[in-house]
Amino acid sequence: MTAVEDRSTEAPEREIGKARRRKEDARLITGRTTWTDNMVLPGMLHLSVVRSPVAHAKIASIDVSAAQQSPGVVAVYTGRDLAEEQGSIPCAWPVTPDMVNPGHPSVAVEEVNHVGEAVAVIVARSKVAAADAIELVDVDYDLLPPVLDMEEAVAEGAQLTHDHLESNTSYHFVFDAGEAGTGADTDQAFADADVVVSRRFVNQRLIPAFMEPRSVVVQPQGDNFTMWSATQIPHVLRVMLAMVTGVPEHKLRIIAPDVGGGFGGKLQVNPEEVIALLVARRLGKPVKWTETRSESLMTAHHGRDQIQYVDIASDREGNVKALRVRLLADMGAYLRLITPGVPALGAFMFPAIYKFPAYRFECDGVFTNKVPTDAYRGAGRPEATFAIERAMDELAVELGMDALELRRKNWIRAEEFPFTTVAGLEYDSGDYETATQQALELIGYDELREEQRRRRESNDPVQLGIGFSTFTEMCGLAPSRVLGSLSYGAGGWESASIRMLPTGKVEVVTGSTPHGQGHETAWSQLVADSLGVPFEDVEVLHGDTSVAPKGMDTYGSRSLVVGGTAVVKAADKVIAKARKVAAHLLEASEDDLEFENGRFSVRGTPGTGMGIQEIALAVFAAHNYPEDVEPSIDAEATFDPVNFSFPHGTHICAMEVDTETGMVKIRKYASVDDVGTIVNPLIVEGQMHGGLAQGIAQALYEEAVYDADGNLTTGTFVDYLVPSAADLPHFDTGNTVHPAPGNPIGAKGVGEAGCIASTPAVVNAALDAVRHLGVRDIRMPLTPERVWRALYEGGDGGDRATAGTNAYGGASTETTAGVSTDASSLGGDR
Repeated sequence: MTAVEDRSTEAPEREIGKARRRKEDARLITGRTTWTDNMVLPGMLHLSVVRSPVAHAKIASIDVSAAQQSPGVVAVYTGRDLAEEQGSIPCAWPVTPDMVNPGHPSVAVEEVNHVGEAVAVIVARSKVAAADAIELVDVDYDLLPPVLDMEEAVAEGAQLTHDHLESNTSYHFVFDAGEAGTGADTDQAFADADVVVSRRFVNQRLIPAFMEPRSVVVQPQGDNFTMWSATQIPHVLRVMLAMVTGVPEHKLRIIAPDVGGGFGGKLQVNPEEVIALLVARRLGKPVKWTETRSESLMTAHHGRDQIQYVDIASDREGNVKALRVRLLADMGAYLRLITPGVPALGAFMFPAIYKFPAYRFECDGVFTNKVPTDAYRGAGRPEATFAIERAMDELAVELGMDALELRRKNWIRAEEFPFTTVAGLEYDSGDYETATQQALELIGYDELREEQRRRRESNDPVQLGIGFSTFTEMCGLAPSRVLGSLSYGAGGWESASIRMLPTGKVEVVTGSTPHGQGHETAWSQLVADSLGVPFEDVEVLHGDTSVAPKGMDTYGSRSLVVGGTAVVKAADKVIAKARKVAAHLLEASEDDLEFENGRFSVRGTPGTGMGIQEIALAVFAAHNYPEDVEPSIDAEATFDPVNFSFPHGTHICAMEVDTETGMVKIRKYASVDDVGTIVNPLIVEGQMHGGLAQGIAQALYEEAVYDADGNLTTGTFVDYLVPSAADLPHFDTGNTVHPAPGNPIGAKGVGEAGCIASTPAVVNAALDAVRHLGVRDIRMPLTPERVWRALYEGGDGGDRATAGTNAYGGASTETTAGVSTDASSLGGDR
């Protein structure tokens, strides 16, 4: 047998920290890959979905006879046809014991509850034939009033979204630090405070708008089924589909090929995935469904959509004393996979980096006749960060303090870590001072403040504002025991295995499934450093439940923190196994062996040794190995962290606001983030830029809007404004590095940081530009019309003047040093 080339005597350059271009990019950007919609199977049939044009109605009748006779149509199924086998779309996060779940059939049977809900499925020999037959299905609806406004939905006597329920409230979730033993009594803290500021913020509904539309292909093979799906969660999807449809889990294989983005929008068990599996089972033929872009915007789950009532208290010197938050969170018409858990997850991040002694959080999950909400990049944490960073600015104004000085006064100092927050989380590391100082230098803070002063003195129609966001987030969504304590329906561990091939090449099998994050590159770098093999010799396999049978997939900035750690631990096991074989072949004690740069050597005799790739070949040959050792150095590891990780950063935005037209323009944007150990700076920079784009998009451009009848009026990219690179500024980004102590890599997570931090920085900057003109709030997105209306008509520029309503929707007062200021004085007259 020919020996493998052993390059392990060469000291390789360390891979971790190297800005490598991504392995996967070549095939992705040239289109030489397999998206789900590229799949073509022999005899494949195509699905189209007949969708409700109304938001709320009883289904009086459905006539499918004309569609059944349409050329190329094989079958048409209604909800009644599938009622006995379709089950209900699963919700894996019952956040309270008494949470109300109305059930969610994949195809409506008796009632539709949002525009776009499926009422029938057409199966045809071609995509065109399936689409043509949609108009031939005649559905008679008995219209019902739609429920669209959350505040009206929770009022006494409100119209019901689901008439078999008692109210529109799914759950009432409470976290009270005083009751939990992590803080003081909140009511007493507010009663004792010198200053109380109350605000109502709207975190508008957003659409994930991933690049690749959702698509699914199912191939039946006897009683086995293979599903290709553009999903973030092949492992979770397999379990859930088995539970919903009754197909045994071991008979179901899920493959997520290259997936074109997700942002949480593909963290879902979609009705169409259930439908495709049921149809394939019925007909015994392969089927495909791919959504149109309009279907995607109208029926894929949305994100955010919260009304936030925030009360913040301090003494006269600006020391924060208490925080009280009440949310109305729009569930939409149904509870999807983690719909109710998203706002509850955010509950633990409202105190942010500040040392609040007292804290209370309440959330009502509210049903409306809109498409369901669920995870969207950040999932609960952007909403929390927006509210607290806006509230800190509002408190600074009431106190007459500099906004940054107020933050400095109240944030956790570097020497205080690890620090247990009032929400009960233990922040393991951080250095907010250093990140902030570097961000100030990056943006040229002193020069910008001087320019702002000159513009105000000259009454320049274009005013300049500076906004801050000093944030942290809980990442590495994983600790299974913590998730269990929050009633989440699964664990958060991650699995990986490493196979050493006879030729010295390495296969890494990961349960963390990428959809643009760069796993193949980063995992190769981790393994190259751990095993001392060339980067090019590592292949990463993922996304197929038959190839990678164990995994919890990708979301919540968990891939590197949890999945990457599983890879490193598997590599450690490979080395441990190889050590036994090396000791036998080198006729040395294991204790005398040193492992460095992929090579075992005998301590004191550096010329004696062998590389791990040589050992892989020797084990494959199995001619000479220890009697008590199996002929394999392959290994598997599962990692379940004991705590979240906590990246943090300081983001500063300089914004120009034209007071005559309402136009806003980001002049400069600087951010310094601590994401722990950086494996690949190029990937980190890309993640930051993408996150910043989405966070800025929420502040300035994006909003899913429904009309009074429940129709989505932003159902195309003409109306739903996703910014391009031309709409965004240059980003000045930097990093501090404080490795996370909770995992051997030291990683903290980066996928959501930019999206979480940027939104309040942008809004705070715009308000800083015009606050001296009487503007207290501007509702997102900050369109020119809304900015102009806030300047000249008062309120927040939205549909109603809402700045200053209290935690129960009524008029609030802000008490500053004992002086009461009525909310009616918050107008924007100049």
